[in-house]
Amino acid sequence: MLDKATVEIIKSTVPALQLYSEDITRHFYPLLFEQYPEVIPYFNQTNQAKGTQPKALANAVLAYGANIDELGNLSGAVSTIVQKHCSLGIEPVQYQAVGACLLQAIAAVLGDAATDEIVDAWGKAYSQLANILIEAEEAVYAAAEQRDGGWRGERAFQLVNKVEESSVITSFYFEPVDDNGVPDFEPGQFISIVLDVAGNSLRRNYSLSNAPGETYLRISVKREPQGVVSNFLHNKLAPGDEVTLLPPCGDFVLRRNSKPLVLVTGGVGITPAISMLNAEASSGREVRFIHAAIDSKVHAFKAHVDQLAAANENVSRLYVYSDPGQGCEPHATGFITAELLAKQLPADCDVEFYFLGPKPFMRAALSIATELGVPKEQVHFEFFGPSEALVA
Repeated sequence: MLDKATVEIIKSTVPALQLYSEDITRHFYPLLFEQYPEVIPYFNQTNQAKGTQPKALANAVLAYGANIDELGNLSGAVSTIVQKHCSLGIEPVQYQAVGACLLQAIAAVLGDAATDEIVDAWGKAYSQLANILIEAEEAVYAAAEQRDGGWRGERAFQLVNKVEESSVITSFYFEPVDDNGVPDFEPGQFISIVLDVAGNSLRRNYSLSNAPGETYLRISVKREPQGVVSNFLHNKLAPGDEVTLLPPCGDFVLRRNSKPLVLVTGGVGITPAISMLNAEASSGREVRFIHAAIDSKVHAFKAHVDQLAAANENVSRLYVYSDPGQGCEPHATGFITAELLAKQLPADCDVEFYFLGPKPFMRAALSIATELGVPKEQVHFEFFGPSEALVA
């Protein structure tokens, strides 16, 4: 527990740090990468260039400071951070590196305003936050290791199959090299893949795109024009090649109850929804599967979803194409709207509402869910990378 004086200093300095948060994080990352280059593989440099990762760090630290005396307010955010850290294999020693450079950045940016008292208080606060996260992450690591087929840290897998799902999305099937099986996971979770690309060790999160209970783990990856890892997977990785995977993580998971399940996805956001759909299709639970794409060429898993809908009366699907070409047969054209989704929901909107896709799509989906009156605690989403605001 922090002493009263430290808590008061933290809360009183949060407004000042908010003013200079972007300057602090811009100063922080070069320090971190220069002083501790071993941490670079844990950071997506694309997100660094976009500024989303620095902004996410600043928001997290400032939210912690603002709630320093009521940390229960942050339980949901802490859970998300813990899951992302565990997916990447973050270890306690890395918290020491981040803490040292963060305090240096605060002192450098605030200058004379960063008194020894203020820097010391933020050092104590950071140590408390680090200990909270380290303890929670150790619990996740231990649980992953104790599952049947589970493991801790990095594990060798072999690519056993590679299937093109659309003109831009390909599925990759991995089986463990050690033949010790794979664990059950929660539909909606993701794994981290570790690859050596041109001499650089890189880590990326990808949603698991099949239901648990198989002998393999499957991810389905969109080829991004400038995506170093996605292009390596599509162009270079071949059946028989080995990769390193970390255990399944994530709290964007299927809620198993009797409420109708509504899955609203755009583009490659379809991948965790396929996992959820596969898990629930034969359960008898009502499932509404709504997918938005540009056209049929980039629409992944269409034949699979059509087959599930035909075989299970509880499953219905709706496809929305923004720019359909000749031969495309969507159920609707344009973009998702409140009017369109209202027809897919029961009158009381008492559903489990999941959505995932590009940021503009997610903004629209959240706005629509709110407009239609879906209970807030039953609206679920996550980001592929660092968390961002969906409400302006």
